[in-house]
Amino acid sequence: MNAAPADQIRLLDLQDLDTRLSQLAHKRKSLPEHEEVRTLETDLNQLRDLLVAAQTEESDTSREQTKAEADVDQVRQRAARNQQRLDSGAVTSPKDLESLQSEIASLAKRQGDLEEVVLEVMERRESAQERSTELSDRLESVQARAREAEERLARELEAVDHNVLMATKEREVVSGALPAELLKLYEKIREQQGGVGAARLYQRRCEGCRLELNITELNEVREAAADAVLRCENCRRILVRTPESGL
Repeated sequence: MNAAPADQIRLLDLQDLDTRLSQLAHKRKSLPEHEEVRTLETDLNQLRDLLVAAQTEESDTSREQTKAEADVDQVRQRAARNQQRLDSGAVTSPKDLESLQSEIASLAKRQGDLEEVVLEVMERRESAQERSTELSDRLESVQARAREAEERLARELEAVDHNVLMATKEREVVSGALPAELLKLYEKIREQQGGVGAARLYQRRCEGCRLELNITELNEVREAAADAVLRCENCRRILVRTPESGL
């Protein structure tokens, strides 16, 4: 295949643009903000789960405290009624008096036990409340950090997308000026060779595979017509000659 030397040089411009687009695509996927947002989202999910658990415990202990206080009140009222009967003198039978006094003593012990339960439940409820408050504060803080990270990610993506758009438009101009057959060959090789279809011959070295041409290959290049489209013997990419080729 033959192509004007200027068109071959233009292939290097096209390759530079394709390399730039590949770099931008990689940058878009590997922005550190992606990982930061993912990490913060994981933290948020964990905090939400912990907060729900703490709030559930707070709600459960609240109901438990209400029931325990009702039990204390019920025992207190019964003890008060018994004490009132005892103080009124209405009970005169020694046996009934002994039974009543025994019940009052038993109720007093029962009340004391229940009040300890109330105190224990109150401590657990206060602990759950403190935990809920702490987790709510932490959640709010992480949410703020997540919003800030998402905003930074959006700005970075917008900048990358803008550069992609500019490079894509420039590529359309450059590729549109190339002969169709030369462009077709370049695209085919680029697909086969990991995104690089054309490479500069610089100081007797192919910049595609980074290998220096041997004397036989150099002589073939020197003898080739200026418009001949050459291929690197090692990597098979289009080898573009420039004034810096060292020929």
